[in-house]
Amino acid sequence: MASSSSCRAWHCLLALFLLTSAAYGQLSPSFYAKSCPTLPLIVRATMIKALLAERRMGASLLRLHFHDCFVQGCDGSILLDDVGSFVGEKTAFPNVDSVRGYEVIDEIKKNVELLCPGIVSCADIAALAARDGTFLLGGPSWSVPLGRRDSTTASLNEANTDLPPPSLDLNGLIAAFDKKQLNPRDLTALSGAHTIGFSQCLNFRDHIYNGTNIDPAFATLRKRNCPAQAPNGDKNLAPFDVQTQLLFDNAYYRNLVAKRGLLNSDQVLFNGGSQDALVRQYVANPALFASDFVTAMIKMGNIKPLTGTAGQIRRNCRVVNS
Repeated sequence: MASSSSCRAWHCLLALFLLTSAAYGQLSPSFYAKSCPTLPLIVRATMIKALLAERRMGASLLRLHFHDCFVQGCDGSILLDDVGSFVGEKTAFPNVDSVRGYEVIDEIKKNVELLCPGIVSCADIAALAARDGTFLLGGPSWSVPLGRRDSTTASLNEANTDLPPPSLDLNGLIAAFDKKQLNPRDLTALSGAHTIGFSQCLNFRDHIYNGTNIDPAFATLRKRNCPAQAPNGDKNLAPFDVQTQLLFDNAYYRNLVAKRGLLNSDQVLFNGGSQDALVRQYVANPALFASDFVTAMIKMGNIKPLTGTAGQIRRNCRVVNS
């Protein structure tokens, strides 16, 4: 009898191990526990400093991680500069004059290298910065699976094709996320990152002037600093969430129900389609949104990571090791 119960316990442990490995792939939250135990503290301290200088940076670094993961997987490829004949992803249309926070990643890397030289990847630093940016702006926290390595390549082409543009309809968004093994629920939860941060007029101009699913008063408000005629005011910023633009909450979904989504790709999540019911659930239940957001962030962070001996640990996040 004793042997069968211990056998069952062993089965339970094995099942649990297989489940956690499936969730994390080859990544693990304790990857640097022995090699760089102070890593979480260094990242958190540097992020606090960055957000004290500019709160918006929390949103910017969350977006940087997303733009990294959707191109070649979460491999730090977005951080690589154009150097000599090497072409990075920073000049891709979705990234140029838009993705920001590279200097904060540099600062974290510099601080990490002082204590743990040659150990921690830039890809992992980007993932941790995204988590801390979310948490420091009032959002959930989570254990970030770690162990990614840095790419030696980048893809300008994939950045231009795979990062979903704000003009996409719901089917287009679902397809873009499905390509990265993220389901429609992940799409709707991850879009909630737009509860913080800002977007440029060139991204929402078409929606506020030509959109049919938009509150007229909201459109009028946004037109004030986004002229109809491009390129006038292209770079002018507006907050995704008018009420709490730098607080990570569920107001994004309340805005969608009120037809106050800033981008077309925001509002299509609540426009008589398949995600309407989930949007209403997130409005009613902030804890459900927070939980689904964490699940989706962990899944997104697990897109095609380089592990083991693949890739490298860059000394400088902006260039491949020579």
